[in-house]
Amino acid sequence: MNQALLNSMTAAEQKLIAETTRSALEDLDEEELLALHARVRRARSKYVTMYRRSAGGSVVKRGGRGFSYPKNQRDRGKAEVFETALAAVSRQVAVHAARAAAELKTSRLEAARSRGGGPPAEAPGSASDVPGLTRPRGVKKTTGGLKRDASTRAAGARRQAGRDTRATD
Repeated sequence: MNQALLNSMTAAEQKLIAETTRSALEDLDEEELLALHARVRRARSKYVTMYRRSAGGSVVKRGGRGFSYPKNQRDRGKAEVFETALAAVSRQVAVHAARAAAELKTSRLEAARSRGGGPPAEAPGSASDVPGLTRPRGVKKTTGGLKRDASTRAAGARRQAGRDTRATD
């Protein structure tokens, strides 16, 4: 990051950027990370909006986007700094979410096993170990879309209903 840009930030902005360092992120739990993520996103959105508004207004005044580009570097730079910080926080949130999902899955599997739910465990070397001898669960042949399949079934049902009414007349 550009040190001059960091020095031009307010104390609150510098503190917010400091909270997104790797060592600071490791100490936070998931809820604290989500709160930090919201704060960084708000700051990033603020500077992106400021940059776009001032850049859009100066295009007409300066005669083109190329001429107005160098004039608004500070807001653009701050937006980039906060975008980088947001990416770091997002990665850490993803790590915590994956860990929480794995823990939840493990606890649900343990709860199901303790209740005696689920399929019974089979002996090793049984037919379920041989590929091709087990029935795939939930496999359904489709033509590419649930709506299309439903439409096809409905059309078939309408045709059959027409045949049925003719047969009874």
